[in-house]
Amino acid sequence: MTKTATKTDALGLEHFKYDNDIVRKFAYATAFWGLIGMTVGLLAALQMIWPALNFTPETTFGRVRPLHTNAAIFAFVGNGIYMGVYYSLQRLMKARMWSDLLSTLHFYGWQIIILAAALTLPLGISTGKEYAELEWPIDIGIALVWIFFGINMFMTIMKRRERHLYVAVWFYIATWITVTVLHVGNSLELPATLWKSYPLFAGVQDALVQWWYGHNAVAFFLTTPYLGLMYYFLPKAANRPVYSYRLSIIHFWALIFIYIWAGPHHLLYTSLPDWAQSLGMVFSLMLIAPSWGGMLNGLLTLRGAWDRVREDPVLKMMVVAVTAYGMATLEGPLLSIKSVNAISHYTDWTVGHVHIGTLGWNGMLTFGILYWLFPRLFDTKLYSKKLANVHFWIATLGMLFYAIPLYWAGWTQSSMWKQFLPEGMLQYGNFLETVTAILPMYMMRAFGGAIYLAGVILMIYNLIKTVKQGNFIGDEDASAPPLQGAVEAHKGEHWHRWIERRPVQLLIGSAVVVLIGGMVEIFPMVMVEDNVPKIESVRPYTALELNGRDLYIKEGCNTCHSQMIRPFRSETERYGEYSKSGEFIYDRPHLWGSKRTGPDLHRVGQKYPDSWHYNHMMDPRITSPGSIMPPYAWMLEKDLDTRYTPAKIRTLMTLGTPYPDDYPETAAEDMQRQAKEIADRLRAQGVEEPAEGRLEDKQIIAMIAYLQRLGTDIKTTVGEPTKK
Repeated sequence: MTKTATKTDALGLEHFKYDNDIVRKFAYATAFWGLIGMTVGLLAALQMIWPALNFTPETTFGRVRPLHTNAAIFAFVGNGIYMGVYYSLQRLMKARMWSDLLSTLHFYGWQIIILAAALTLPLGISTGKEYAELEWPIDIGIALVWIFFGINMFMTIMKRRERHLYVAVWFYIATWITVTVLHVGNSLELPATLWKSYPLFAGVQDALVQWWYGHNAVAFFLTTPYLGLMYYFLPKAANRPVYSYRLSIIHFWALIFIYIWAGPHHLLYTSLPDWAQSLGMVFSLMLIAPSWGGMLNGLLTLRGAWDRVREDPVLKMMVVAVTAYGMATLEGPLLSIKSVNAISHYTDWTVGHVHIGTLGWNGMLTFGILYWLFPRLFDTKLYSKKLANVHFWIATLGMLFYAIPLYWAGWTQSSMWKQFLPEGMLQYGNFLETVTAILPMYMMRAFGGAIYLAGVILMIYNLIKTVKQGNFIGDEDASAPPLQGAVEAHKGEHWHRWIERRPVQLLIGSAVVVLIGGMVEIFPMVMVEDNVPKIESVRPYTALELNGRDLYIKEGCNTCHSQMIRPFRSETERYGEYSKSGEFIYDRPHLWGSKRTGPDLHRVGQKYPDSWHYNHMMDPRITSPGSIMPPYAWMLEKDLDTRYTPAKIRTLMTLGTPYPDDYPETAAEDMQRQAKEIADRLRAQGVEEPAEGRLEDKQIIAMIAYLQRLGTDIKTTVGEPTKK
């Protein structure tokens, strides 16, 4: 399958060549997409200070934010994973990658997926599911390319010349099987059109599946493969063996078993049943042990090499990376304690926590690997060790300037949201008071992001100069004796050697360990109806409201507004009756949200007149002075596209939404009736006709219909039913 032949010499050594070309391609892509993803992130940070930077519909914060997260996770970190795996796996297996063709298909396929995301997300083509916003055709592409990668990886392992599988390979195998399960499970959706689908699960079930995926996308895409890279590149850079083989065994099996249970900690105090919340909290706390075991195993590997750490920018970056991993994996479980989560959830504290992981753990380890790798790929020295040291300090300061202000902002938000006057009223009843209070922290966050980005630019310059002064080694000569003999354990060997010699068994064992937690949490929610009690008054969305909801998702409104009122006095006083799981049974996807840049909207229905929403979408500063929300004036001008409404309704009916049998055919008439009612109310409230077309045909009408419906299916806190 490869373009280079294997030769055997008189000593029985097989001579072959490592493929460095695929490593170089992924390394270039890592640096390039890191620059792009962080630049987009800086734009998003600046938009939260100056709303005028929301230039066009395609560049509003609601569309830019998922573009940034996808670029950071799948473009920057994803390419970094593949760069490290393709380099380390060949050397750990003492074998060239099984198929040069699959390596090439993997590289170009992944870049095509990234470009597809970069085109569709700014256009508002999004599922609305956090970290899984890409629509179904791209999901299929991701699965296909991931299979290319998996086949190539496993066939390389099968034809290896090294008997034992080193710990890094365990993490690569667990990553592949778990990400496969997560991607397939969370992508169970039914297409309505080429670029629109609805998930198989709704409401609380969708929320659980989404955060089973969302938390474990962090666990098994941003963590376990990078732990594999840590176990390979940190000892290589330090020229020291891993501190403890036994600790690596405990780290691996405990981590992959416990991690998969922790997803519900994203849904504490929501409408998720308490038993699932408690499971998520308990297993999150248990995560501290294996996570810190891995961190200590990495740091103690440097024993006796600390003098080198002071001088070597590669080791310094790796030390900060492993330390950031330890800090993030301590803070995460602490944030999963219910009393702490009651303070942190929906605030910027969580954003600061996440970026300690991404900027510190993923970013710094990637930078260290790039600095270590390029001189070896190009047979030269790093162009400037001094510039690399400057980059280290810039990146470290940037991370601190980014995260610390967000912790401050999060504590400020939570304390202001929960503060009561002696008279029993909310002290800060106007949500905007909390927004304006944290703007200085947002400015510091943007400053930290700019510093961090400057370090990336400096690194790219250093790497380009390194490339220019060196000579690329595309096919690197290597030799090793062939793998011979049985794979049975020998007397006196550690028991774990048995499974290390059997990649298929290791794959199956990893899958079983990982699937246990998912099945225990998800199956009862899906199979037992009592876990999602029905509310008789809850009805499906009308055709107009459904289109409005799809617009809400398209514009990314759910990135800033939650739709989940928790059972706290501060929230019920501010927003109204706390949310019930039965209210969301027709919500595909759920829109509970993970951050409140703006107020919760679950009870916003009928709270304001239609004209308030009209003016608010035209320019939020009209109704809410000091708001940092982008304007959506184009909704007042663009006609609502209703061509696919019957197809959407049929899809939802297939998924179990109880529309009347003839509703796909009568939906257009129903939309016209409801749109006319809203347009007539707007005219009566002083709204003028648009320059072109009719008011009732505009997108804003559907958006108002959806917003006015929210939370009105059950009785309000004063006990009166709200009209639909």
